[in-house]
Amino acid sequence: MATPMEAWVEEAARLTKPDQVVFCDGSEAENQNILQTMLNQGDSYQLNQKTYPNCYLHRSNPSDVARTEHLTFISTPQKDDVGPTNNWMDPEGAKFKVGKLLDGAMRGRIMYVVPYIMGPAGSPISKVGVEVTDSPYVVASMRIMSRMGKVATDQLGNSSDFVPGLHSIGDLDPLRRYIVHFPQERLIWSVGSGYGGNALLGKKCFALRIASYMARQQGWMAEHMLILGLESPGGRVTYMAAAFPSACGKTNLAMMVSSLQDMGYKVWTIGDDISWMKIGPDGYLRAINPEAGFFGVAPGTSMKTNPNVMAALHHNTIFTNTGMTPEFEPWWEGIGTEPPPGLITWRGEKWDPSKGVAAQPNSRYTVPAKQSPSIDPRWEAPEGVPISAFIFGGRRARLAPLVYESFNWQHGVFVGATMASETTAAATGDVGITRRDPMAMLPFCGYNMADYFQHWLEMGKKIPHPPKIFHVNWFRKGADGKFLWPGYGENVRVLKWILERVEGRGSAQETPIGYVPTRNGLTLEGLKIAPEALDELFRVDADNWATDLADSKEFFAKFGDRLPAEIRKEHEAVGKRFQQSVPA
Repeated sequence: MATPMEAWVEEAARLTKPDQVVFCDGSEAENQNILQTMLNQGDSYQLNQKTYPNCYLHRSNPSDVARTEHLTFISTPQKDDVGPTNNWMDPEGAKFKVGKLLDGAMRGRIMYVVPYIMGPAGSPISKVGVEVTDSPYVVASMRIMSRMGKVATDQLGNSSDFVPGLHSIGDLDPLRRYIVHFPQERLIWSVGSGYGGNALLGKKCFALRIASYMARQQGWMAEHMLILGLESPGGRVTYMAAAFPSACGKTNLAMMVSSLQDMGYKVWTIGDDISWMKIGPDGYLRAINPEAGFFGVAPGTSMKTNPNVMAALHHNTIFTNTGMTPEFEPWWEGIGTEPPPGLITWRGEKWDPSKGVAAQPNSRYTVPAKQSPSIDPRWEAPEGVPISAFIFGGRRARLAPLVYESFNWQHGVFVGATMASETTAAATGDVGITRRDPMAMLPFCGYNMADYFQHWLEMGKKIPHPPKIFHVNWFRKGADGKFLWPGYGENVRVLKWILERVEGRGSAQETPIGYVPTRNGLTLEGLKIAPEALDELFRVDADNWATDLADSKEFFAKFGDRLPAEIRKEHEAVGKRFQQSVPA
């Protein structure tokens, strides 16, 4: 008698018609076999085994280098359940249209069956997924990014409680590319792309889009959040989860080398991208990192910006679309060294400065999390870690101060709901446009975002010890267009203030948008920062905020009557507080 997993795999094989079906066990021998298959296909290269043992470079098709949000769909019977910020397809139409593309898509190929666990094995917060794919790159990457193979098959047993995902690279034609989620069936179909965010189905597809839908139904939270621990001088670690849109320094913050180590403040990493959280028996929100690896943006990553990840990358890593030196080492813009003579670009051509960058701007590394020197000893604790603070942030050159604290949970949900950032290369589209991205979940929420805000508001009532909610902005600029705050390791000074606020200490002053640190509230010893730069960092400008409130009002109007009344109420309250703060 076939298990539910085997029955589903048979169904997927009937549709895609592979020449062979291989069930993955996650072993090292199998991994080496998969890597050899990648090399044989001619789109992957073994890197220098002395300096980068067991590391590989993969080149994807130039038309397939980022998440394609306009081709990503949520498929539910009612269009309104998907909301105005998602693309909708009706389930029957999607099955027909995408089914035609998947029909026979694996002819002449191997179908790999990849059972995997999102989260530590045996954790009550973890979930099992099963991805079938015709891409060896996906198999090798999923082995790094999840607990893959026998461990997942054993945990699943004869249960039908898994999220099935069907992926085929198809013919890589962007006109025949679709990533479709069927939340009611907890099913994912992806065709026409081999790029990580579209093809590693455990990542954004399951861990955010499907999981956010499940979390709302089941009373937990699936968030696009890093998880870090801040150790204070007595050795106590306080955990925080933070949401930032892509390329706002999320991985750098999660793996930060603290500039206050001499004072006893150290940052520990639990995760750099996704957080699953359930209310624990102690009344705290308990969080796990469902992933086992980091899938980070390479350009801009260096010993200055992220020494921990740089240390991690030197073994067992798959690089995607970076440049390659004549010594077969990966290279990208911002790595901290000059481009060497004989550099090969991500397209496999000799690099020439007139032809643009050597590494694709969204080039990536996929590396096991346990290799980071900053990995927290409790990063795989099955019960999760207790979250004391939520931090929201984005790139705002003129608007938001360096840090502020919300007045309460409801106001904090409003702060998250009004998040916005200046766009980057991680999603295909224009760069430098201000884009609304509530809780950094806009591309990843598996249902109507108005209902998502409601879920946040409801969770606040259920958590006996809810996290305090903050907003940060490392990217504030002065009149000269230069960043006012040094960022990177110095961001620990802001985390220290957040910790003090969580503990009921930390001096703050009230503004219309929330509490900001007083001038002596932040620890600034050893930092060269002019008093006027500090003033600008914390300035809350009424005119700028009036413009932003008008913009967020327009954004909220998209949701019509479905938008929770509490969000409207908070929006009006900010405006009123600004009016009252202006002297007559």
